[in-house]
Amino acid sequence: MLGGQKSSLFGRKPAYDSDSELNGHRMRAAPNAETRSDRRKRRNRQALIEAGYRVMTEKGIDAATMSEICELADVGAGTVYNYFASKDELAMCVMEQVMDRLSQRIEAVTNSFTDPAQVYAFGIRNVMKAATTDQRWRWLLRRSEVISDAMYQVMGPYAIRDIRNAVAAGRYRVEDPELAWRQATHAIVGFSLAVCDKNIMPGKIDEAVVNLLGMVGVDRTEAWEVAKRPCPDLPGE
Repeated sequence: MLGGQKSSLFGRKPAYDSDSELNGHRMRAAPNAETRSDRRKRRNRQALIEAGYRVMTEKGIDAATMSEICELADVGAGTVYNYFASKDELAMCVMEQVMDRLSQRIEAVTNSFTDPAQVYAFGIRNVMKAATTDQRWRWLLRRSEVISDAMYQVMGPYAIRDIRNAVAAGRYRVEDPELAWRQATHAIVGFSLAVCDKNIMPGKIDEAVVNLLGMVGVDRTEAWEVAKRPCPDLPGE
């Protein structure tokens, strides 16, 4: 969504009063080195996610089969359930990757934006466009609580940062960017599901963006001006 690095969520390092205390802590807490078996499992799991991404992108989640995903990943069909309890679990991991890559594609465009207010607006528009046109998203829309939580976790580092940047620039007025994004994820899912069910016309997306900008303190006239700005195409997936 906006250029720059995502916020890091690293914990604070503990402080020690002496070298002996530090050494003692290291001896007690040193993690076990990754074994060859651990590395193989990690590679196989990632290979299944990448293969699932390719197959589900091509055929859709419902039509994709575990057997063809295993074949593409070069992982034995009999062992796939050592990594994922079901195709739905694998599909969720694939969707998290889809969301992260969409965030990066959005950011590739918004890196050139000069108005912080436009960054978040462009991002939420493209999330709604993906959710209403991409068959992978449509599979997950029926699981509204699941997809909303995934969006909050995966896309949150981008969206929350963009809201904070707009607040700092005086363009948004909202006290809690995390709460604003959590509410936005549910609103995005609700709008997208209504479009897919033909209860709302896709052309209402401008108004949906305006409503979401209202949630971060943008007055309606200004929100319409931002929502009507040209929207460059995203780079290919």
